[in-house]
Formats: sequence, C-alpha cells, structure tokens
Amino acid sequence: MLASTPRRVTVVEVGPRDGLQNERVEIATDVKVRFIDALTSAGLPVIEATSFVSAKSIPQLADADAVLRTVRRAPGVRYPVLVPNERGLERALAAGATAIAVFTAASDEFNRRNINASIDESIDRFVPVLKRAKADGIWTRGYISMCFGSPFDEQIAPERVVEVARRLDALGVDEISVGDTIGVATPNQVVELTALLTKDIDIGRVAMHFHDTRGTALANVLAGLECGISIFDSSAAGLGGCPYAPGASGNLATEDLIYMLDGMGIQTGVSLDGVVTASTLIAQALDHPPTSKYLQAATSG
Repeated sequence: MLASTPRRVTVVEVGPRDGLQNERVEIATDVKVRFIDALTSAGLPVIEATSFVSAKSIPQLADADAVLRTVRRAPGVRYPVLVPNERGLERALAAGATAIAVFTAASDEFNRRNINASIDESIDRFVPVLKRAKADGIWTRGYISMCFGSPFDEQIAPERVVEVARRLDALGVDEISVGDTIGVATPNQVVELTALLTKDIDIGRVAMHFHDTRGTALANVLAGLECGISIFDSSAAGLGGCPYAPGASGNLATEDLIYMLDGMGIQTGVSLDGVVTASTLIAQALDHPPTSKYLQAATSG
C-alpha cells in the first residue's frame, strides 16, 4: 500500500435505501427493519435507512416513517435518511431522524428526470432544508450523482463535479458523496477527480459511491484509497441501481468491499460474516439472486 492509503475506512451502508428503491418486489416493512437491524449487528457505522420522498415517486419506500421509528438504533451508529425538500425534512424529523442527506447531480438532464429540477433548482431547494437541519443539530450529507458519466450522452467534466461540490460545501454539508451512478468510471478518472476536489474540500469529508456495472468498482475503490479517500458507500448483497438511470446495475457489494479491505489490513469495524447474515436475510425477499461475488461464494454448496 502507498503511504497515503488510510489504515481505517468508514463503510456507509446504502442497501436499505439506495439498494431497495429499485427492487421490483415489494419488501415488507418488518423485513426492512430486520435487515437494518442485522446490518447494525454487523458493525456498520453508517446505515442509510430510507428516503422521505413521495410514495408515488418510489413506492418501495412509502413506509419510511414506520421503518425509521422501528429500527433498533445502536449507540454511535448513524442512520441518515434522504430528504428531497422541506416537506420530506418535516416527515423525517417527526420520525426521529438525526442525520439526513440531500441529492443533486453533475448532470442537469439526469437531475430533471430524477427530481424534476435542474442542478440550480435542486440546490435552491436545499437551502432551507440544510438551514433547518443545522439549526436542529442534524448531521448532513450531500450526494452528487453522475460524476463520471451520464446515460444521456453528456460529457461530465471533472470541473463540473467540483463546482457542484463547492456549492454543497458552501451550504455547510458535513460530507459529500461523489457517485458513479452508471458504473462507467475507471481508476484514472477517480485519481483525476479526487485531486481536483481536494484542492478545496477536506479529503476527510469526501466519500466515493461506485456501481459495479462494468466490473470496475473495486478497482476504483483501490484508486480512491491510494488518493487518501477513507469513506466508501456500498450496498449489502450488491443491491440497487437507479430507477432513473438506464443500465445502472447494482452498487458495489458491501461483502466484496469488506473482503478486500480485510485482506489489505485496513480496519472497518465491520464483521464480514455479519454482513453475509444481513444479505442472506434480504436476499430471501427478492425475486433474483444477489450480485455480490463474495456472497455467492460464501453461500454456494
């Protein structure tokens, strides 16, 4: 490993929200709760629990209030929820949220299809949300999707990603997650973007969110690690994709990420066996086999 490679990594589990939102089969509320509780037992330090979006937009997450109220919250574990606007924030706070995330993109076209707003309009919506959250002592995260490519034939320049990140930073978000939503990134792009981003933003506040659509997610994590990135998003069992991004298959699987980090001697505090238990639980509720390579190996035969 390079000298700059972190000795400890924070794994942000996004399966219960980003993973489940694209599943075709309706997942029962009690199954979601047991899934999140199993992830808590596995030692995940951050578990994105659900999303307070319109039930019409994402029916799978219509039970956000019930899920957040019911999950077992362990001391020291953060359970952020996605909120699209002030109404979503009110619902989240009423359900007991202590951490939230807002969502924009480096692609105007994607943003319009995803949340019916341009990048500028989405950031304008965040202003009162983040102001209220900060006043209430709520931890905040800003997602930027489509940072390495778009399904709508757009060229996403790294400078555009940096500009969006600067705007989120100016609004006071605690953390910024940079997403490869359609899984097109290669390690050289990760290195280039990280170098530009961290000129203005503390590297300890930058997370990377990779999809494994083209099999490069772990290679991109390795590139990020060698640049000093120490926060990575992943999804148990490789759940997920994006309903508004054609061809965006599952997220990087948490099991695959933990296996690699364990093998590299990088600490996470996460039990690989515990993640397998959680993934096996949720896999039983799906209508397709999970994509996690480690899970397939661990449960075969």
